[in-house]
Amino acid sequence: RPPPAGKEPPLSVTIQKGKALEHLSLTPLIDVVFLLLIFFLVATKFAEEERELEVLLPDASEARPLTTIPRELFINVARDGRYFVSGRFMDLGELAQVLRAARADPAGPRSAVIRADQHCEWIHVAAAANACKAADIHDVRFATRDPG
Repeated sequence: RPPPAGKEPPLSVTIQKGKALEHLSLTPLIDVVFLLLIFFLVATKFAEEERELEVLLPDASEARPLTTIPRELFINVARDGRYFVSGRFMDLGELAQVLRAARADPAGPRSAVIRADQHCEWIHVAAAANACKAADIHDVRFATRDPG
């Protein structure tokens, strides 16, 4: 039947949908994104672990914060004289081996930071510094905290 006088027939538009997106699965992409997220969270946690060991640092009024992140190895000395390096506790012999291996690596640390508990015996701190010198790491620093 013809349209009434003065009115045009309604236009109909049909859209042809492509078939490519019907076969594309986003599940593997989402899995990869979650794996990368987990990797970076875990890697960050290990990097921070060495600076978060419960060590009561001695006071130093002239201590200054670091302005750059140098390549350094953190040696934590616990109250009982054990050494904590690279995520595990070790004795002095193991510490010497770790220091020699770290120094042999071309991308390894160029300096060492000794974080000693203020109540540990000084002999353990001196032994750690001596192990650094024996491993040819001559830039040895001692971590303190600001008394304020």
